[in-house]
Amino acid sequence: MKSVDYIIVGDGYAGLFFAHQLIKNRRSFVLFSGGKKGASQVSAGVVNPVVLKKFTTFWLASEQIIVLSEIMSEIELYLEKNYLINERIHRIFHDENEKELWLSKTETEELSPFLDPDFKSLDLIKNPFGTGSVKTSARIDVENLFTDFLFYLKSNALMNEEEFVHSKINGNQYGDFTFKKLVFCEGMGVRQNPFFSDIQVIPNKGHHLKVKLSKPMDYQFTLKKKHFLFPQKDGNYYYGGTYDPNERENEIDEWKREELIEGLQEFYPHDFEIVEINYGSRPTVKDRRPIIGNHPEHQNLYIFNGLGARGILNGAYFSRELFDHLENGKPLMPEVDIKRFIK
Repeated sequence: MKSVDYIIVGDGYAGLFFAHQLIKNRRSFVLFSGGKKGASQVSAGVVNPVVLKKFTTFWLASEQIIVLSEIMSEIELYLEKNYLINERIHRIFHDENEKELWLSKTETEELSPFLDPDFKSLDLIKNPFGTGSVKTSARIDVENLFTDFLFYLKSNALMNEEEFVHSKINGNQYGDFTFKKLVFCEGMGVRQNPFFSDIQVIPNKGHHLKVKLSKPMDYQFTLKKKHFLFPQKDGNYYYGGTYDPNERENEIDEWKREELIEGLQEFYPHDFEIVEINYGSRPTVKDRRPIIGNHPEHQNLYIFNGLGARGILNGAYFSRELFDHLENGKPLMPEVDIKRFIK
């Protein structure tokens, strides 16, 4: 029998960032991964403080970006790589009105920290109205972060690749482990969790393409019109992702593939080859806030879920909040506390 402080169930952003908190603070744990790629591992990894469709920012945007930068520096200490790519997002303007709106928003208190008033015209692509860049935006090298982090866990006997079986929990024991606290970070897998299955997590399916461009671009930034386009280390490009609440599990939606092709053709007027298409279902919540807290009857069982389309920012920021709650008794923010759903 092995005794640990924590069991983590799930290896998406929630599980990964909470595991980091435990590594940093020298707590013992084991993470059950289940051996399957979830939505986090095929996500774009774009860090964007601005909702470019509506020209607004979101709750805790500045604070979350600061915390993410700190946490990625901490992870670099033991993985010995930098996974935070400080390359801005460049928005391709649809028309002159959008360009003027951007300029007016650069003078507002809410958006002046994020929107650059200097515009840029790019070659190789269609951008007759130019582009505007988002300050403090960036992206994460998602593929290598997950590959290296999970390898680190496995190499240090901190990961179990078996599928977690909820019915095997017996008080503070699971299989050959005894634990103090168990944190479920399962994403959409929470639907099969008998302890938290009543939590209203809504799937938002996203598709993206891996494409080979006939005329590669040497831009040191991410392009955004309908979707995001940026280079990958294998010489191909990521283009995506879509948002579709009408989930069809375990299959590629052909009309989403066509949506992506048409979106890329809008501004890239050259030939390209589709190398592959991927998809995943993000766990979202109606009030667009994560879900954190413990089970009302099983006080040693916790949930960390509902990170939505901002999984990186929510995962990093609230992993620290969750750790401080569990270890130091810091109250959870009411906006994310699971108690808001318990009548």
